[in-house]
Amino acid sequence: MADIRPFRAFRPAKGLESRIAALPYDVYDRQEACEVVKRNPMSFLAIDRAETQFGPETDTYAPEVYLKARDMLRERIEEKSFIQEEKPCYYLYEQVMDGRSQTGIVACASIDDYLNNVIRKHENTRADKEQDRIRHVDTCNMQTGPIFLAYRAGGVLREIVREEKLREPVYDFVSEDGITHRVWVISDDDRIRAVQKAFEEIPAVYIADGHHRCASAVKVGLMRREADPHYTGAEEYNYFLAVLFPDEELKILDYNRVVKDLNGLSEESFLSRAGEAFEIKEAPAGRPYRPEEKGTLGMYLGGRWYILRARDHVRSADPVDGLDVSILQKHILSKLLGIQDPKTDKRIDFIGGIRGLGELERRCGEMPGSVAFSLYPTSIEELFAVADAGRLMPPKSTWFEPKLRSGLFLHDLEG
Repeated sequence: MADIRPFRAFRPAKGLESRIAALPYDVYDRQEACEVVKRNPMSFLAIDRAETQFGPETDTYAPEVYLKARDMLRERIEEKSFIQEEKPCYYLYEQVMDGRSQTGIVACASIDDYLNNVIRKHENTRADKEQDRIRHVDTCNMQTGPIFLAYRAGGVLREIVREEKLREPVYDFVSEDGITHRVWVISDDDRIRAVQKAFEEIPAVYIADGHHRCASAVKVGLMRREADPHYTGAEEYNYFLAVLFPDEELKILDYNRVVKDLNGLSEESFLSRAGEAFEIKEAPAGRPYRPEEKGTLGMYLGGRWYILRARDHVRSADPVDGLDVSILQKHILSKLLGIQDPKTDKRIDFIGGIRGLGELERRCGEMPGSVAFSLYPTSIEELFAVADAGRLMPPKSTWFEPKLRSGLFLHDLEG
């Protein structure tokens, strides 16, 4: 059973939501973050990335950066830029992108569920990436970026969401990137109990996006438990901020690859050796090729697009080995191009599908002798299967759009 509970969110005062809501902290480099905050000082990115308040001589991870984030957050609460709900509630968060809607339930999930694998993972985390958010959350005493969770859709929650969305939303705005955001507050006591009971009957939920933020939130909770030997498990720090979406509404985009060289091979030799694992033919009329089915890759090499279809002997029913990203990694990236660890190898870049195939062509145009691969998106069913098996996907296997906004919901670790 999943322990998904309501909470007293801090959220933007009416009229400020569109100015405060910000893309996740980790989609920007430092210069980009500074530019966003300069254009809109109210953006929550100013708190999520408080180095934007300092000159370039200040280290991104300096202690004063985290203290600045805490102070700015407190100031905004004191000046009533944020309000806090009077009682624990659930919230609905709808996003509409290109005519497609997805609606998640905003709540707090249990760190014990994470530890006991009720909340299931499909990706490893790195301690260095966790440390920044651990310090940010612990210093601010607030979780500011929600974890993107998914669950297998069921009738009870589907009906509750449908009925609640008939009411007037508390927020309804369109962000700069054209995505519509709507929020409803579920405050009726009977409805709150119904939501909580429905989640209690769900055996597992899944991290779709935000593994590092989730691991960081859990570690902050464990740190606080260690400092509080009389903890009961009900304290707010035992829970973390999440938005839970039904699988039937989610869409995963392709996550493509560009490799800077052919590892010493000529184009002819590379194509010949790749042909051992794939049937290869040129794409029609040389147009960019977006794979239309599992087991098929697009490849941009020497100014031409090719279609690569995995041969039967490299396909697999295994939940990890059968992923297209795994087939590409094993039979081309590792075997032919010498990329054994894609997380650390500087010769490979990952391009989210939202950037389009033209971005692959552009990158290759800047690096003569490079090669790019377009992939068929990993499915949500494949993600669930890997997590259920207790396995891990290769890095950069999934790209979810739209991204959740930070600053719309804040979770106070002390309630």
